Amino acid sequence: MDTKQYIETNKDRFLEELFELIRIPSISSQSEHKEDMVRCAEKWKEFILAAGADKAEVMPTEGHPIVYGEKIIDPKLKTVLVYGHYDVMPVDPIELWHTDPFEPVIKDGKIWARGADDDKGQSFMHAKAFETMMKTNTLPCNVKFMLEGEEEIGSGNLAKWIVTNKELVKADVILVSDTSMIASDVPSITTGLRGLAYWEVEVTGPSADLHSGLFGGAVANPINTLCEMVASMMDKNNHITIPGFYDDVVECTAEERELLNKAPYSEEAYKAGVGVKALRGEAGYTTIERVGIRPTFDLCGIWGGYTGEGSKTVLPSKAYAKISSRLVPNQDHEKIGQMFKEYFESIAPEYVNVEVKCLHGGQAYGCPIDLPEYKAAEEAYMETYGKRPIPMRSGGSIPIISEFERVLGIKSILMGFGLGSDAIHSPNENYRVDHFYKGIETIIAFYKHYAK
Repeated sequence: MDTKQYIETNKDRFLEELFELIRIPSISSQSEHKEDMVRCAEKWKEFILAAGADKAEVMPTEGHPIVYGEKIIDPKLKTVLVYGHYDVMPVDPIELWHTDPFEPVIKDGKIWARGADDDKGQSFMHAKAFETMMKTNTLPCNVKFMLEGEEEIGSGNLAKWIVTNKELVKADVILVSDTSMIASDVPSITTGLRGLAYWEVEVTGPSADLHSGLFGGAVANPINTLCEMVASMMDKNNHITIPGFYDDVVECTAEERELLNKAPYSEEAYKAGVGVKALRGEAGYTTIERVGIRPTFDLCGIWGGYTGEGSKTVLPSKAYAKISSRLVPNQDHEKIGQMFKEYFESIAPEYVNVEVKCLHGGQAYGCPIDLPEYKAAEEAYMETYGKRPIPMRSGGSIPIISEFERVLGIKSILMGFGLGSDAIHSPNENYRVDHFYKGIETIIAFYKHYAK
């Protein structure tokens, strides 16, 4: 039986096993799901062993555990290290979901569930590709698996773990599926990821909530002040105003920008896809450039005062915000994190106190398209899709990818099969069933071409 026949014969089981993973609400950011994180890690261990690994284990960290597994067929052969994450984002607001987020449903050719794409569906393709090669005696090199439970909260413990376990995860290349393609009929390989800096801001005005009638107009409202301060972070051209913010940005050449903009793109379709009438971004750059090669500054959440049912005429004591900045190669997230903290606190007016906490972040990543590993991935897509994939820079961040290169000294190849319409991190996350199967085939093809 060849690999395609094996996939076809076992395709229903592949999906049902994926659903077993999805049904576990492994939300890393919520403490009430700590036991679910362990259950999901154990389930991954079970699947890796069943697929044919020599060994697999759940390894503890100071936070959520890491799943490690391996199949060494010959120490002299190349070794592929597969990275993925089993944690998922919270499901709020739950009322916007059309189905139970942790009870996967197939409708319109898509799997609807939290983690269907990011990253249970995509990472599970690697387990099934590995199983298929094992069962058909076609595995051409060694494989190691490394699955973490903290990607959605910054991968802090994995960063420490890989330093301690550097020899254990020694490999020649890292293979990752946690990114997207341009379109179902336009394959692409992600060659760059933006970095991330993330903060929480607390603005304090009066020592306690005050009556808005008796004190309004005399005492500053910290919510108003916070809004004014955040608004001042961008100028009329949507250029970030923090002094020195762009100092380390390496500008793309005109040639690079031209290649980037050759990707199929429709402004009208883009707007329709996200439900807006117009787009807004940094002046002087196209939409493709804004979400791939330029840094950003965004208010991710803001709260304070009374938000319950009915009215309460209160002038609040405190206001809070969560803020993120996507960074590009050569921008250091720790430097940017401290830069914003110092600047934001320095511009606070005397009628409020401002405190900024740097929560987490990660460096940007870039992969040259002339690497043999990249060429193997390119050949794999050409075999399964019949066309050459377009190299694309992603606007998203996977902070641990740059850390892999720093600590392990090897590159990561980002073979993602998601779509921009998959609603990752949002209600009604979904993943196309045909992409799941095509991903398995393409991953198998990568091993074949890489082993050459």
